[in-house]
Amino acid sequence: MQFYRGNRLKCARLAGDRRGDRYPHSLQFYLQPPTENISLSEFESFAVDRLKLLKVVENLGVSYLKGSPEYKSKLEMELKKLKFPYRALAEEDYDARRKDHLSHFILRLAYCQSEELRRWFIQQEMDLFRYRFTELTEDLIKNFLTYVNLAYNAISKEEKDTCADKLVNSTPGFSGAKVVDMAYYKVPWSHAVDLVRTRRIYLHDGFAFVPHQDLVAIVLNNYRTNLSKALALTARSLPVVQSDERLQPLLNHLSHAYVGPDYSIQKNTGKISLEQIDALSVKSFPLCMRQLHKALRDNHHLRHGGRMQYGLFLKGIGLTLEQALQFWKSEFIRGKVDADKFDKGYAYSIRHNYGKEGKRTDYTPYSCMKIILSNPPSQGDYHGCPFRHSDPELLKQKLQSYKISPTGITQVLDLVKGMHYQLACQKYFELIHDVDDIGFSLNHPNQYFAESQKLLSGGREIKKERNQPENSQAKQSSQKSTPASSTPSCSNTKAEIKLEELEDYFTED
Repeated sequence: MQFYRGNRLKCARLAGDRRGDRYPHSLQFYLQPPTENISLSEFESFAVDRLKLLKVVENLGVSYLKGSPEYKSKLEMELKKLKFPYRALAEEDYDARRKDHLSHFILRLAYCQSEELRRWFIQQEMDLFRYRFTELTEDLIKNFLTYVNLAYNAISKEEKDTCADKLVNSTPGFSGAKVVDMAYYKVPWSHAVDLVRTRRIYLHDGFAFVPHQDLVAIVLNNYRTNLSKALALTARSLPVVQSDERLQPLLNHLSHAYVGPDYSIQKNTGKISLEQIDALSVKSFPLCMRQLHKALRDNHHLRHGGRMQYGLFLKGIGLTLEQALQFWKSEFIRGKVDADKFDKGYAYSIRHNYGKEGKRTDYTPYSCMKIILSNPPSQGDYHGCPFRHSDPELLKQKLQSYKISPTGITQVLDLVKGMHYQLACQKYFELIHDVDDIGFSLNHPNQYFAESQKLLSGGREIKKERNQPENSQAKQSSQKSTPASSTPSCSNTKAEIKLEELEDYFTED
């Protein structure tokens, strides 16, 4: 892919080129990098639009149950608005398919730079892929599997009739009639180990007979593997791309836009006193941080994982380095750590988190995704996400001790059972603050704190009457959506405006 500042090359596309050879399917694994020339204006607008789409995918995944009618309708609406493919075989969607292909590879450049960026990008791309795949008909699934070279063939009616009893017995919740209506695919058993492990699949002659509803998990696993490898390869080539002064500013803005505000840099640094922390922890701390605070007060110690998670959170809500050193030291010396041992063994890591030691990196507080997906707690640890890592019965007892109503506890536990951990935390926010619709998608512990403080100080209006929730990012999308443009941006001023719009779009007021 090459970039230039002039107008796009005015070469007429042949009908055959528009209809099939380059983008024969609306869904793909993005295996072939683009080779055409595009303008810098297109590069910018494609990248911004796809990042807007992935942010909507993330926010909808927090605000709604994935796959629900509301989730699907809102995601389809966003795909239409941003001019990405939303129908499997629309003859006029060549430009949408082209935009989808190019924008994916552009964001690879921005999101291959660190493990956290890669993790976020893969998760959102997988959720987008899952939605698109589940919208395909059986015929289109067959075409797609052939297109990406996955030899998963649908079994014939005769073969299905032969093993119908075995299919019913191996597929929980399936009746004979449902087996007759459902398409089954023969998949090499090694590609379906998750289903084999849970004994939800019929095995015969080295093949797993996978029902239509479970095929998406296997295809997604292939997609994740390919994308993860591709991001690693892209990272190796990144220095060459970053040497281009036209692209580096845009890629840097793109790679930082997904998390919204940088919670390591707070305007209210030093405005929170140590005496306020106990009171703040009751309502304005998310459950993960409330749990860590209580464990620290009770035990006068936290292991490394807890100190990192909680210490960076406190940094994010405004504690200065001096306050942090005083806070941790006063608590640790109440336990088995004397002042001298603290100064020699623990103070260094606190200064390190504030960028005063070692590589001088100013570390950012952990996001919900990082807490949920990395470094799970072991015996004696208190870090992690209580909705993800706690035993349901212990979680229930904890919620009861915090005076959560039985109905509210049931709602939280149902979300946890469905593995909707961020939704469970969002419900916890509503129950603690006695509101019905918080009006935003929760994806960071420091966001929880900031929104709680806004609410308690009267800075945010929250609906008491439940409506269809619409996340704030999606609202901003409808107001600030930047249309794709073929007009080149030649001046630095226009480029700066584009980047400022991108930053505004992903930063909450």
